[in-house]
Amino acid sequence: MSLTLFSTDGCHLCEQAWQLFEQTGLDANAEIKDIIDNEQWLEAYRIRIPVVQRADGAELDWPFTADQLIAFNQENS
Repeated sequence: MSLTLFSTDGCHLCEQAWQLFEQTGLDANAEIKDIIDNEQWLEAYRIRIPVVQRADGAELDWPFTADQLIAFNQENS
């Protein structure tokens, strides 16, 4: 199942979240979407980023650990 990390440039928490993706190997099955590129994303995630979204629409808000990220990815798979 693919994951999306909603992020934006200059967000240090988003950088930490992406490091968790890399540590867990989930970066190969994930994409980063910059909320500045879409008005709806900006409205929805402006004060919540980083947020991870599964293909089924479920979301995981920061803060999360590597273990929580792995478990979130495995749910509904």
